[in-house]
Order: sequence, then C-alpha cells, then structure tokens
Amino acid sequence: MLWVVLAFLVVALLVIWWLARRVRELCTEHARVMQRLRSEHARQLTEELASSDAVIQSMEEGLLLLDDHGRVLTANAAMRALFRIGDSVKGRTVMEALRMHRVQEIVQRTLDEGRVLEAEIELSALGGVTRFFQVNSARIPDAQGGVQGAVLVFHDITRLKQLEETRREFVANVSHELRTPLSIIKGYAETLTTMPVDTETTQRFATIMERHADRLTALVEDLLTIAGLESGQMAMNLQPVSIHKSVQRVMDELAEKAAARDIGVINDVPETLVTEADSGRLQQVLMNLIDNALKYGSEHGQVVIEGSEVEHEVLVSISDDGSGIPPEARERVFERFFRVDKARSREQGGTGLGLSIVKHIVQAHGGRVWVEASDAGGAKFCLTLPVNRD
Repeated sequence: MLWVVLAFLVVALLVIWWLARRVRELCTEHARVMQRLRSEHARQLTEELASSDAVIQSMEEGLLLLDDHGRVLTANAAMRALFRIGDSVKGRTVMEALRMHRVQEIVQRTLDEGRVLEAEIELSALGGVTRFFQVNSARIPDAQGGVQGAVLVFHDITRLKQLEETRREFVANVSHELRTPLSIIKGYAETLTTMPVDTETTQRFATIMERHADRLTALVEDLLTIAGLESGQMAMNLQPVSIHKSVQRVMDELAEKAAARDIGVINDVPETLVTEADSGRLQQVLMNLIDNALKYGSEHGQVVIEGSEVEHEVLVSISDDGSGIPPEARERVFERFFRVDKARSREQGGTGLGLSIVKHIVQAHGGRVWVEASDAGGAKFCLTLPVNRD
C-alpha cells in the first residue's frame, strides 16, 4: 500500500513540475508577445506621427495646434513663415506668439463654441505688404467629451483680395472709358433729331460721332484682345520673323504721322536679326510702341529702333526724346487703363490698353518688356524675344 502512495506522490510531483514549467513557458511567451506588440505599436505610432508631421509641415496653409488653455503645441512651417515666428512659440499663448487680438478672439470663440468658419484677419506691413487671411478653426474634444485643445488653419487670401480689387478697378475704368464717347454720341444724336437741317453742321456732328464710335470700337477690340491673351486661348503662330522688316513695315504705315510732327524715325535693327514669333502679334507690339513714341516724343525730334542679340535672346528697344516717364510710374505703365498724363493720353485717342496688350503678347512669347530713360531724356521701351536658330 505504501508503494502506491509513493507512486501517487511521484506522479503528483511530476504533474506539478510540468504545470509549473508550462506556466513559466507561457509567461515567457506572453512576455515576448507583449514586447513584440509594444514594439510594433511604438513603430506604427512613430510612423503615423512622422507621417502626420510630414503632412502638417508640407501644408501650404498655416496650421496652429493649441492645448485647452490656448497655448501653442505646434505651428507648422507655413505658419511660421507667414507670421514670421520661430520654433520658440511652443508653450506660449496666442497673444504672446502672434500679438494679434483678432486671433485671440477666434481662439476663445473656438474653445467656447466649438467651431469658427471663414473668419477674416488683416495683417498690415508684413514684409511691407498688407496681407489677408481666412481662418477656419475647430475645438478638439477629449475622450470624456471635454476640451483637449483647438486647431486653427490660416488660408492666405491676399491674391484673391488683389484680384477682387483689380476687377473692381477694371469695371470702374471700363465704365469711365465708355461713358465719355457714349455721352457725346448720344448728345450729338439728340441734337441732330431736334435741330433744323443744316448740311455743314450735320456733317460736323456726324464726323464727331464717327470719331467717338471708332474709339468705342477700338476699346472693345482691345478688351477682347486682352481677354483672349489672358485666357491663353489666343494661339501664337510662331515662325522665323525678320525684326528689321517688321519695323520697316510699321514705319511705312506711320510715315504720315511722323511727317506731321516732323519726327525722324531710324530703323537701326540689323537685317540679320531674326526671332521666333507670331508675325501679326509682333507687328501689333511694334505698332503700339512706335506709335506711342511718335505721340509723346518731341516735335522735330527723333525715334530710334535698335535691336541686338543678348544672352541667347533678341533685345529690341524703341527710344524717343520726349518728356519721358517718371521713375515711380514705370512699373505701372503696363497696367490696364494706367495713364501717366490722363488728359494728354485721351487727347491722343488711346484706349489705355495698348501697353497692357504689349506686355501680354511679349510674355506669351516667353519674353519680357520694361521701360527706362533713354539717352535723349525720353522713354526707352525694351523687350526681349526668343532667338531663331534655324
């Protein structure tokens, strides 16, 4: 009987030993699995954080992440660049970081209300330019439904504001340019319908009406030209063009106008200078610039057209010896409806769109156009075009 008890005890000890060993193995395996899971989770979390940070830092919009007290947790690269702030803003309040009461108001509204959409702020004298931002913000809740923080996204809408202002100015300028000839045509037409028939007076009135109708036609044609150039829908028929011959054709067309003011026009462009351009559009550019030189140059003076190849480009210049263009106006002469001398420009019959058309045509060819003072003290318009290598 004793040996049975001993055998039972031995078996029991063996079972206990095996169970203990198995438990240790399971614990070890569990520890290995948990360690592997923790490592995998940490790796995935690191990758997600790195991916999120990469997305945040690559955003064109400025992003500001705040805690529940309105202190900065993260400001992405665009935010730091837009508002000229450094990495040291982390941990500061919005007022300390940006010093803008308007942004502080948006933060407080977001924390109180949960969301703010399309709030606008204006930042003056940032790099010497007033900039406008549209701000969208949202409150970040925590797991218990409380407030964990807030996120603000800043969209730079300065360009949109500038386009809106340009559109308003354009509409105002077009309205102004149309009003004068329309009023004159209407006035003379009403006079003709009520006055006694007089052949000489009727002829004079009809001539005036025709002149202003031509001005309206020119204005509409120039507006359509600019619209086509700006939309990119006006194709350029590029081909080798002799600049000397193009200049000469314009000179022949304007010979009578040059003779009327006793202005000598000199074509000093080499006959070998050839560009890759749309012949008709290049003719339009040269016509506009040479015509302006004849209008605003000195009577009994001289207009000189020169050309050369400079750094793989064709450089063409048209110089006059008139009163010139003030330095502060040289950057704006290519704007639509900008006039240095408004009274004189309208007197000369221009639409105010000629130089804007010149700029768009030259840019469509991949060139540049600018104005500077000529050696004779007048204006010197310069433009570049691609060289023809055929």
